[in-house]
Amino acid sequence: MKPGHTGLTHLVHSTRYSWKGLKAAFRNEAAFRQEVGVTAVMLPLAWWIGEGPVSWLMLVSSLFFVLIVELLNSAIENVVDRIGSEHHELSGRAKDIGSAAVMLSLIMAGVTWGLLGWEKFFS
Repeated sequence: MKPGHTGLTHLVHSTRYSWKGLKAAFRNEAAFRQEVGVTAVMLPLAWWIGEGPVSWLMLVSSLFFVLIVELLNSAIENVVDRIGSEHHELSGRAKDIGSAAVMLSLIMAGVTWGLLGWEKFFS
């Protein structure tokens, strides 16, 4: 924490940095834009598919989890790219692991939506 940035001042600065990060991700990361688009379409469907607050929360949380993991993956990729453009085994491994995390979050969201959708329409 920077000196003098405590309490409300810290909250204001942190919020500003967070918005700056969201805007940068949206502007520079195609995968993040696509996932935001899918989230925008799926959020209203969560009200229809979710049969109660817990199932609604599971549907919405799975969408936001994908966005969170994508943001972290993008941060990893940016740091690795900042270090250097030459191929290095550890750099490639870091990017692959971040990509795997995104894939797992997408699978988890798909399974969540699939199971709750199945329960809604076929039970």
